Parts: sequence; C-alpha cells; structure tokens
Amino acid sequence: MFEGEDSQKKRRIAIIGVSTILLVAMVVAATVSVGFGKNVEAEDASKDSHISSSVKAVQTICEPTDYRKECEESLTAQAGNITDPRELVKIAFNITITKISDGLSKTQLLHEVESDERTKEALDTCKQLMNLSIDEFKRSLEKFSNFDLNNLDRVLTSLKVWLSGAITYQETCLDAFENTTTNAGEKMKEILQTAMHMSSNGLSIINELSKTFTEMKPAGRRLLKDDGELHVVGRGDFEFPEWVDDRVGVRKLLKMTGRKLQAHVVVAKDGTGNFTTINEALKHVPKKNLRPFVIYIKEGIYNEYVEVSRNMTHVVFIGDGGRKSRITGNKNFIDGVGTYRTATVAILGDFFVGIGIGFENSAGPEKHQAVALRVQADRSIFYKCRMDGYQDTLYAHTMRQFYRDCVITGTIDFVFGDSVAVLQNCTFVVRKPLENQQCIVTAQGRKERNQPSGLIIQGGSIVSDPKYFPVRFDNKAYLARPWKNFSRTIFMDTYIGDLITPDGYMPWQTIEGITGTETCYYAEYNNRGPGSDITKRVKWEGVKTITSEGANTFLPTAFFHGDDWIRVTRVPYYPGGAAPSRTRTH
Repeated sequence: MFEGEDSQKKRRIAIIGVSTILLVAMVVAATVSVGFGKNVEAEDASKDSHISSSVKAVQTICEPTDYRKECEESLTAQAGNITDPRELVKIAFNITITKISDGLSKTQLLHEVESDERTKEALDTCKQLMNLSIDEFKRSLEKFSNFDLNNLDRVLTSLKVWLSGAITYQETCLDAFENTTTNAGEKMKEILQTAMHMSSNGLSIINELSKTFTEMKPAGRRLLKDDGELHVVGRGDFEFPEWVDDRVGVRKLLKMTGRKLQAHVVVAKDGTGNFTTINEALKHVPKKNLRPFVIYIKEGIYNEYVEVSRNMTHVVFIGDGGRKSRITGNKNFIDGVGTYRTATVAILGDFFVGIGIGFENSAGPEKHQAVALRVQADRSIFYKCRMDGYQDTLYAHTMRQFYRDCVITGTIDFVFGDSVAVLQNCTFVVRKPLENQQCIVTAQGRKERNQPSGLIIQGGSIVSDPKYFPVRFDNKAYLARPWKNFSRTIFMDTYIGDLITPDGYMPWQTIEGITGTETCYYAEYNNRGPGSDITKRVKWEGVKTITSEGANTFLPTAFFHGDDWIRVTRVPYYPGGAAPSRTRTH
C-alpha cells in the first residue's frame, strides 16, 4: 500500500532468503526449505562452509535494514558459525540491549557534571525512557525465544509493537532536550546513535519476517466467529489476559449495579471509602497482577499526580463519570517541566482499563505544553472518559490503545504520540487558544516507516468549544501536522465541523525547514460535515486518497492485528464494517 506492494513481493522473498525459509519451516512444514536445502548442502560441502554459511545468513537477515553495515558488522562479530535466523535475531536483540545500557551509563555521567536544571531533568527523563526501551527489547527477546509455533503470527505482531515502542522511547529521550540551553542534547544524540540504529534494524528484521510469513503461510483458522463471538483459545494463550476464562473480568463490571461491591478498593474524598487518594489505593495492587484489580474512584476532584507503574498490570479505574470523578494537576512547560513529565496521570501497566474517569491538566493555554494523560500501557482501554487540557492534552505515547466514547479537549496537538491507537466514537473539542495561536487536533509521531503506529479517528466528531466558536475562523484549526517524518493519521466516518480550515493539514516547521509533508500518511474516508470537503486539502505527497479497500486496512481488527483484548471486556466496540453510532458522551 505504501511502497507498491506488488512490486515489493518478489523482492521481499528474495531478500529474506535462508532466514525466511528456515523461519517459516518451523511453522508450516519442513519441506518448505527443500529447494534451498540443496544449495545449503552443496555449500556445506565446500571448504569453510560453516563460516561462509554464517556470513550469508547474516547478510540476508540484515538486507532489509536501513543501517545494514552496522547490522552485518555487529552480528558477524558475535555470530560465529551460527546460521539459524532465530538465533541471529536473539543475538541482534542482545547487542541492542548492550548498546542502550552503555548509553544509560554515559547518561549518568552527563548528569553528574551538568548544572542546568532543565538539562538535568531531561537527563533524568532519558534514564527512565532508556530503561523502558531496554525492557521492551528484553520482553521481545523472551517472547521470541519461547514462542509457541502456533502463535508465531501473533508473536511477530506484538514484537513489532514493542520494538516500535523501544524506538519511540529513545526518540522521546532526545525530544526532552528541546529548548534546553546546553549541548547535552547533541551529546545524547551521539551517545544513542548506535543504539537507535540497532533498534531500527531489529524492527526492520521482524517486520520483514512478518511480511514474508504472511505471504507464505497457508490460510489459518480465524480466532473470531463471523458474529464476532470469541472462540475459547485456551487459558494462557499469548494475547489473552489470564482472567479471560474466569468470567469475572471487565465484561461483568460494565453490567454491575453496585460498584462498591465489585471493587477491590474504594477511593473517596469524603472518607467513605478505603482511601482518600488514588496513590494510596495503588499501593495495594499486586505486582505483575494477572486479574483485574478494580479501584472505584467515587465522585470528587483528586488533586494528585498518579502513575500506574509498569509492574501494575490489569488495573481497572472505574469512576462516576468523566466530569464527576476527576484527577487534576497543572504541571507545565513554562514553569520548567519537560512535556513528558507534565502528565497528571501516566499509565504504564499493561491491560489497563479506565471507565468513567476524568483526566485534567488545568495549566491553561498560556502555559504551553501541559499533558493531562500519558499512556504507555500495551492493550489499554478507555471508555466514557474525559481528557481535558489545552496544548498536548492526550499523550498517546506508545503501544496498543483503544478509546471509545471519550471526550478530548484542547488547542495545539492535543492528541499526540506514537502509539497504535484507535479512537472510536470520540468527541474532539477544540478550545480557544491564545490570540496568536492556531489549533491542531493531532500530531502523530511515527519516526520510521516500519513502525506499526498511527492514530485512527473513527466514527466521532470534531467540534468547537463554545468559547472558541466565535473566533474559529480567526484562529484556524487543522486536523493534523506531521510531528515526525512518517506521521500517520486516518479520519474515517467522522463528523468534521466548520472550524477545520479547507487546507486540513498544517506543515511542521523546524530550524531546518518544513519536514514530513512528503513522507507522512494522512487520509480521510467517508467523513461528513462542513469541514469534511477534501477537494481543497493541501497537495502534499503525504496526503492520500483512499478507497473503501484502503480504509479497511485501518479498521480496528486489521490495524491491531488481533483485538481479543478489547472484545473480552465487552466494552462497546466496532471491529470494522459499518460506521459506529454517533451517540455523544459529554
């Protein structure tokens, strides 16, 4: 779709060579590699056959990477006589972990000699992000080393998401140095260069294996029946949470009448619960939890900064509604806090579910970047929630995320990040900015062409806040601007109000000039409303016209490559086909 797939098919099969055939042979049949096996046998009969076979295996597995020389040199140095592509991938992952760890050590040395406060904070942010990046490679390595052959397709899908997240974390580290006055940012860029190249190579290798495996595999069984019902795949299956079979999960929570009886703990400002703060309640979440841990947050304004940490998995926040149960803060860039750290709430624990919760950053437009909610949790869900702020309200940072019937308000780039995200039946409310500011709904941050990330806006509406309505033609509003070169955002089945300028998209201006207009991927399909006319959109190479067939590739089932984690909760959800209903949830 992006690079002329018909013409690329033969190239991919040729490129992957021995690695593809060996990998697919593990899954489909040993006979797949018979044709190539003759060549291998002939080569093995020659002098130094093991060495030459290893070199060839390294060359073929590195062929699709953007930094091929580094890939080949690093693998050749450690591969010895290894020709098994599975082992070569594991070596590549371990090399990358080592390179990131080296960068982490050098970051600490920079921090010790740095005196500028903004720079020190950026370095602290980098340390956290590099640790997260290492974690993504470690879990990718573990999953790739121990995958079930029947689940290879699903394993490769998750690996692409996790490795993409690792790349984004490193890029976010460098972003943290924007607007600092020292040269620490340039030093960090130099320190991370090899690690970033190796991370990119790892994603390219997995992406190529996934493409070729998809082309070569026989048609497999569907996990979903035609009526959308779940097949029981079995407890502990790779993509399923452990609690799926127990029938006590989020699906039951959505139907309950007495929330207090269902919750593990209750948070209430008035003292009628177990705790008066959310942070107190989070201390009671079991580490690496495998079942829903339900925290009922009663109506009230909670002035606290909340982080659901990486080891707090399957946490469920249930509130009394986005306007009633509200978590609020006001950290912001102008007051000296980097964008990443301004978040009122940060969600890192996988399988998080938020229902009826409000997330707010009240700093105001004059304080510039001020995040209400930052999400880095894989397979996270938000239903009937509100995210209120101005610039950078919702930081959909990394991993797979699903939003349904949510309201997001803001001014500039108020939905941004590099996650694999679908926002379905959500309302995007553009607020009044400062007098000299223009408004942009989204700023997606996909850095590399192989990343599976993107923002999919489906079945919602983009409208004016009452205070913005009178000035909407003076302070223009745009659908998107390309924060990174391969920015990708799709608008489907959405009502677009007259606040959106006919141009639709705004260029991203940097010191070097305008970037991303040729390499981004922006598309609109089947939208309605006065702002939905695509005939006057900017004529960038990156603004595409797609058909129904093209749009189908961005519907949730296809885009997520597996959505059991959404279906099991019984949150209202449209996997594809007809447009979602347009019931508003303000």
